[in-house]
Amino acid sequence: MSSPRRHVHRITKYDPADRNEWGHYTGTLDSASDHGPVEAAYLAAVAAFAEADGVRHLTIREPQLGPGFTHFGLEPAVEGHGLAGLFPPDLTGYHDGARVALPVALELVRAMLRDNGAWCRLESDDGFTVHVGYDQYLFVGTAGPCERAVARIRATGLFPEPMDASPYDHEPDGLDGQRPADEVFWARVRWCAATGRAGLLEEKPVGNLSRWHRLTDDGAIEAVRARLAPRAQLAVWPALSPDVAAVLAGLPEEDLIELVWEDAEGRITSTIADEDDFAALTVRVAGARAAAVLPMCVDERTPVLTAVLPDPDGVLRARWRTDPAPGDRDWALLKTLGPGRPVTGTVTGTTASGAVLVDIGGFTAAIDDAAAIPVGRRVTAQVLDVDMVREQVSLSLISVQSDEA
Repeated sequence: MSSPRRHVHRITKYDPADRNEWGHYTGTLDSASDHGPVEAAYLAAVAAFAEADGVRHLTIREPQLGPGFTHFGLEPAVEGHGLAGLFPPDLTGYHDGARVALPVALELVRAMLRDNGAWCRLESDDGFTVHVGYDQYLFVGTAGPCERAVARIRATGLFPEPMDASPYDHEPDGLDGQRPADEVFWARVRWCAATGRAGLLEEKPVGNLSRWHRLTDDGAIEAVRARLAPRAQLAVWPALSPDVAAVLAGLPEEDLIELVWEDAEGRITSTIADEDDFAALTVRVAGARAAAVLPMCVDERTPVLTAVLPDPDGVLRARWRTDPAPGDRDWALLKTLGPGRPVTGTVTGTTASGAVLVDIGGFTAAIDDAAAIPVGRRVTAQVLDVDMVREQVSLSLISVQSDEA
């Protein structure tokens, strides 16, 4: 069954008569809000379409903040990214899936028009969408054509133009393979913390915003878990180093890095810096209890594991993904295995206890009931048990490939 047709309008202060044959605007661009009648007309346009579609609430999707280490907006940076007065200072309520009344949604549109640093998609369950783009372009999607709303908008001096789609529509690529922060994930976190493999949790409730939490015993982990923002992206990292002097001495000669540190009061903070900032940064972290340097390059930035928080019913509705860590790739393989499943692999060695180690698709499993098998030999085995918490797989040997094969 096909979905109903969606109507999209691009709303601008730019006269379509000033577009060339390819649709590109050739007039003078005024990329900043006037904080006055034109801005008010934009907000009235959203309100008119919402009234026509019967929309009184909108849902925040994929919220973001401007990068904390610089400001790219045309207007001066403001305290609170334009969200002051709409949400508490800790941004409680500004998260993916948060439902806000239309007046709050309109104030979010105002902050985006002013390029104050906050950005998000605004949507309703029945397909009503509001997207704010560059150069004061506004895209509104509605269920119906809304002719009366269009006429009202034209009367304000703005130009509502029909479009096939918004360029800011979310393009789903599916969430297959995205690890959810489910009970198995948290059991793994507890085990990694208990064995010294992990000591820090990065919570990203909003794009370009990180909150840091220490992972110690089970009680501390459960306390952290209870206060995480809905649908947050999570990354588990090793513990910070108490040798702060060594961490600072190891700063690269030139590169962009993220420094994470715990101050004397136990607060964990992070900042992004390059070689021009390192001298001031060294002064800033004086007296810190512990610290670590994280590379900014995705290929070098390897947490222990990552996940995204599902909704309370266990369904993963957030549409963003984490960059998978090696531990996530192991999880993706292990969840496909089960007792009785046959697997093939290559012998890579033996343990001190005599178990044969086998590479099965990049993961090392163990055969406990086999005689010594030469390294490099291909074997077929059957899965006996999969421990998702310790990430261990035990196998039973079925056959060994001969030298001639």
